[in-house]
Amino acid sequence: MSENQNKTRRPNVILINCDDLGYGDLTCYGSGHNDTPHVDRLAAEGLRFTDFYVAAPVCSASRAAMLTGCYSQRIGFADYQVLFPGQAQGLNPQESTIARQLKQVGYDTKMIGKWHCGDQPEFLPTNHGFDEYFGIPYSNDMGRQADRLDCPPLPLLRNDEVIQQQPDQRGITERYVDESLQFIRRDRKNPFFLYLAHMYVHVPLFIPKQFLDISRNGAYGGAVACIDWAMGMIEAELNRLGIKDETLVIFTSDNGSRVQGEGGSNAPLRGTKGQTWEGGQRVPCIMRWPGKIAAGTTCVGIASSIDLFATLAELTGAPLPADTTLDSISLAETLLEGRATKRDVFAYYRGANLEAVRQGDWKLHFGRIGSAPGRIGEKLSPELYNLRDDVGEAHDVSDQHPEIVVTIERAAEEFRCVFGDRRLNRVGTEIREAGVCQNPQPLTEYDENHPYMIACYDLADMPTMSG
Repeated sequence: MSENQNKTRRPNVILINCDDLGYGDLTCYGSGHNDTPHVDRLAAEGLRFTDFYVAAPVCSASRAAMLTGCYSQRIGFADYQVLFPGQAQGLNPQESTIARQLKQVGYDTKMIGKWHCGDQPEFLPTNHGFDEYFGIPYSNDMGRQADRLDCPPLPLLRNDEVIQQQPDQRGITERYVDESLQFIRRDRKNPFFLYLAHMYVHVPLFIPKQFLDISRNGAYGGAVACIDWAMGMIEAELNRLGIKDETLVIFTSDNGSRVQGEGGSNAPLRGTKGQTWEGGQRVPCIMRWPGKIAAGTTCVGIASSIDLFATLAELTGAPLPADTTLDSISLAETLLEGRATKRDVFAYYRGANLEAVRQGDWKLHFGRIGSAPGRIGEKLSPELYNLRDDVGEAHDVSDQHPEIVVTIERAAEEFRCVFGDRRLNRVGTEIREAGVCQNPQPLTEYDENHPYMIACYDLADMPTMSG
């Protein structure tokens, strides 16, 4: 794409990132329990990925990786997979983000929703290329709760100011949508980049009555329905303004569903959020740009949220950051020309441990959640799966294909050299530092005299804080 084309045809970009939405939670990905007509229409009008991965099976590391186009280990997040209120660490302000790069070619940028890359002032979205921010800076279970009275009140921010504490979560998605529509409909000369990071379907699930009433899948289905409603509202606004054809919409999730069988589904994949089975890191992803991306198409090649950085840079003419190593591989030719993806190898890290590597259709596990973690230096027997024939990772075929095990082991060694592997006492050579705040403080402090709308969140499905 030439520079002249970029100047006249830069798309608006809307990136929608759900929280803990599983691979099998959308009708267009096979759900028989949830109704998602608006997201299904997005897929029918665009490109649906079947093998799309996030860089980590939990949220802070996944989100930081997506924004920077780097494995989370490269940017110092190996030990900060889930950030907590008032924590000293966050996304280093020296890192380049999608928003920062798009600003260089004239984009108006806004982030709405769950940030979770650090809640100290220097780590907030407005210090990472976003003109504006509105949202809760971390997970919705990290507020004050009846059984966790030591948690600070949940903050709702506008830019870097707390504008409400302990908001009614049943109204959060509606407020996010309203903010999104106000941003989209502004009279502007520049293209815009909107990053909408939903609260749903992370627990606790506070659901507006109208969505709970129509759900066939309890509170979880109500949360999915609310996500779908949000998509419909954004779609209606794009149509009303006549800018649908000028807008690239990307819809995805930060990791797999938390627990299968409790409303969420990663089917037909094995495993859950927090694990390096496919169900932890393979997520839905749909991209639509009318007239540019062929409607009703499917991509079966390996792709990752890491790749959005280089993809959006190529589509918009934004520069890649100088003197900065990225792991992002552009999907522009896949989107615009229907070509195969260029990513052939993907590493599944859980924190500082390399647990699996995929190469082509083959995935080799070195250590798994649910098995003994292994002492440092201990070598576990690898397990090999053919994901094209056995997407549920049920049949270890390492004995039948020793040559493939050897080939993927070589690829794994390259990742270990770069990012390390703590289980084997390996230290990576290409790891940058996370940001560190010298005097971190929680954004809020409980005041017994404050008239909170919701003094304590208290639901039966409250988890251990997990991002």
